[in-house]
Amino acid sequence: MRATTVLVEGESDRVAVETLAVRRGHHLTAERVTVVPMGGATSIVRYLERYGPHGADHRLLGLCDARESHGIARALDEAGLWSGSLADFGFQVCHADLEDELIRCLGIDAVLDVIEAQGELASFRLLQRQPEQREQPTNTQLRRFFGGRSGNKIRYAPLLVDALPAGQAPAPLASLIDSF
Repeated sequence: MRATTVLVEGESDRVAVETLAVRRGHHLTAERVTVVPMGGATSIVRYLERYGPHGADHRLLGLCDARESHGIARALDEAGLWSGSLADFGFQVCHADLEDELIRCLGIDAVLDVIEAQGELASFRLLQRQPEQREQPTNTQLRRFFGGRSGNKIRYAPLLVDALPAGQAPAPLASLIDSF
């Protein structure tokens, strides 16, 4: 069985992918699936060389943000690995980022419930009162909350995935895991 490497931008993406995969009954080690955070999409060339056909020859899948999709497509094309859409190659694209996808899938109230369960709702409400945040939509404020404190994205990724109702997941994340 050929190994599969799933390339994701960061550690929070890795945690979210692994959490949902396990929740959906995948045994990643047994299935020879490894989720690899690249430390940002601009590092993809190094990972294509390492895991692609000129390296370990793994089956490659991935998840990226829309703003990074052109760079991913260019790197895949330059490596001679891609022609067509990113989804045809196995790369799923999040509208803004994975946190945005999770917020939209869960809904604002469910995300606030997760934050409250962590004892951080007062901290989020404080962020909402900051001058630069007051006029922002709540989903933008939530993304700022998750990205504004070191480790918050990683901390909340599995919590948000675990809060998803059974059988529901953001389309890019669900499509990625369905392709394992």
